[in-house]
Amino acid sequence: MQAVLQRLGDLVILRYLLASIGALAVDMGSFLGLMAVGMAPTPASAIGYVAGIAAHWLLSSRAVFVGRVAEKGIARTRQKGLFVASALAGLVLTTVIVAGSDAAGLDPRGGKLIAIALSFAVTWWLRNSVVFRAAH
Repeated sequence: MQAVLQRLGDLVILRYLLASIGALAVDMGSFLGLMAVGMAPTPASAIGYVAGIAAHWLLSSRAVFVGRVAEKGIARTRQKGLFVASALAGLVLTTVIVAGSDAAGLDPRGGKLIAIALSFAVTWWLRNSVVFRAAH
């Protein structure tokens, strides 16, 4: 059993999924909290996503892509910039989907759930193959 758990822990995608769940908790908590105090769904979604970005960088750089984090200096700054760019791609996707669902008269929380799935796929691909690209 311990060997199976060790192999699962070695899977980058599984660690990324767990980091994403943590970042999603920050994102959704912010989104729902801001809507509860009267903020419109679209800006609440965007602000929640930005809070999730910060949480995701901390988790990704410290627990997911540990051996693929650039050293300090220009390489690390470039990697952080790429991470933010990948997050902005997810933010645009999330904001457009939530705004579209709200404009269509649908519950924005449903739009947010769709956005979560699509944003996860897009940011995983960008981060695994571009931001934290394994050295060849």
